[in-house]
Amino acid sequence: MKKNHFLPMGLAIAAAVLAGGCSGGAPKGTASAPVLVAKAITTNVPVQIDPPPVGHVMAYSTVTVHSQVGGILQQVHFKEGSEVESNALLFTIDPRPMQAALARDQAQLENATAQFNRDQKLLVAKIESQDQFDISKANRDTLAATVQSDELNLSFTEIRAPFDGVTGSLLFHEGNVVKAPDDTLLTINQIHPIYVQFGVPEQYLPEIRQEMREHPLKVSATFNNMNVPPPQGELTFVDNSVDPTTGMIQLKATFPNEDSALWPGQFVTLTLTLSELTNVVVVPSQAVQTGQTGQFIYVVKSDQTVEERPVTIGITYDGETVIANGLNAGETVVIDGQLRLSPGASVSVKSANTSTNVP
Repeated sequence: MKKNHFLPMGLAIAAAVLAGGCSGGAPKGTASAPVLVAKAITTNVPVQIDPPPVGHVMAYSTVTVHSQVGGILQQVHFKEGSEVESNALLFTIDPRPMQAALARDQAQLENATAQFNRDQKLLVAKIESQDQFDISKANRDTLAATVQSDELNLSFTEIRAPFDGVTGSLLFHEGNVVKAPDDTLLTINQIHPIYVQFGVPEQYLPEIRQEMREHPLKVSATFNNMNVPPPQGELTFVDNSVDPTTGMIQLKATFPNEDSALWPGQFVTLTLTLSELTNVVVVPSQAVQTGQTGQFIYVVKSDQTVEERPVTIGITYDGETVIANGLNAGETVVIDGQLRLSPGASVSVKSANTSTNVP
């Protein structure tokens, strides 16, 4: 009977201990769980296209250089692949045939002009007919136009750069006979400034158009083995239709490219900033956990125990997540060691900037 009397008493004590362990506070003697923590802060966060689009670098302008007169390529005045300035002399076509034609036609023009002057005096004296005078005038005017054409053709023997740019491969060399206008001598790309073309999902189109009406949209570019600061540009073009097969809208950003970091044909990763969230609460992204009822964060209280705090999250930027609701700036949150925790658990706090490993 005594044995039966004490058995329920032992069960009652065990139940009490278990109840105490589940009541919210950490049981006495329970080891504190080591965790890494960080402070929630208030800052400004840019709103960007996610995931970052990949863009294709394009020359701002491309010109294929042709000769407007045929002849022997007499001289090349640049080194292929070099940068040239606007109006720089690129090629000289042998000018001697044009010079000879100009000299011949100038002499004929002088003779026709003298004849016209004589016929004009004869017309005034009523010695010559109006028809004869008109023929003389037409001959003079025709030769004047021929001389102008000769002068223009002579100027075409010097081929100059249409803008500042980078030359491509030299397709004709000194001594080659150039046929005008079929032969392509050279291609020049303008790279200051330069375009980057890229596509984004059509869902971003309304926001992009709205933000562009209010302020310029900044774009930065990164690429493999980059050893310069990310080039900075501005969104300058939105295509007038969405591609129905891909659901993408094509955009262009213009970069000054003063240091020539971007090169035509290159592929780059772009960051398009639409707007900026100001004075928002952010935490390291690893602080945010997902439970059965949604996202939550373990918040460390002043008694070194943790509270499971439901939160509403916003965008993520550079490893930080915006907390729209549920957390205040200055509160301490757990960023590593959450698997050991439950509401009310005691923790041993380590700062994230002093240790990165939790045993």
